[in-house]
Amino acid sequence: MKISICVPSYKRPKVETLNYLPFAKVWVAASECDEYKRVNPNAEIVKVPDSVQGNVCRVKNYILDDQLVKHDYDVCVLLDDDYKGVYHWQALTKHLVTADEFLSFIEENTRIADEWGTKFWGLNINQDKQVYREYAPFSTVSFIGGPFQAVLKGNPLRYDERLPLKEDYDFTLQNLNEYRKVVRLNSYFYSVKQAEQAGGCATYRNFEKEQSQLNLLQRKWGDSIIKADNADRSHNLKNKKTKIDFNPVMNSPIKGI
Repeated sequence: MKISICVPSYKRPKVETLNYLPFAKVWVAASECDEYKRVNPNAEIVKVPDSVQGNVCRVKNYILDDQLVKHDYDVCVLLDDDYKGVYHWQALTKHLVTADEFLSFIEENTRIADEWGTKFWGLNINQDKQVYREYAPFSTVSFIGGPFQAVLKGNPLRYDERLPLKEDYDFTLQNLNEYRKVVRLNSYFYSVKQAEQAGGCATYRNFEKEQSQLNLLQRKWGDSIIKADNADRSHNLKNKKTKIDFNPVMNSPIKGI
């Protein structure tokens, strides 16, 4: 199986994912390529036209077209650039999927997704052991987060470039609509620094943009499918809500587990 591990990166020359997966390909704007090569001298750095950068959806679509169509890979795995690792629960112990095991892990689960009739799979978004359902190792209608998304050859879907801050919700729903299922591994999860550092989507993320993106996502799919997470976990209703949760609630319209 031809497997492509791809890491889009923007204004973060120190790519932490390479510490975990040194064979990953890092996709950067042409104008930043020399700096990335200087900081990561042993890595495979791939140029993306400057006109493509600035919108993570455009970059991901560029990568998918290049790897799945032009170069005929069987699966393209899109990862964030700040990975600590992929882990899984076995009994009560957390285990790392090592770099040596990673490609076999991708191949095995790509075959499962293909045999189940979908072209898209991913991992649990929550690493808390309490949310892992031991008797449901797979989910077929759950949200698959942007830090790890595996797209199989033959998948015609692409990221909606109007939604650079909500592309993973939209892409999950697109795939549910197209294939009536996705595959999410409930016992496997990723550890990343999501929304904790400069660069990447942080260059254009703010309250107004988040609100606008959520409104657009709701208009596209309906507010019965996409809901704002307005829970007040501070238990202090006197405080004015000055920000929204980056992660809305997605209610799948498709029946499944």
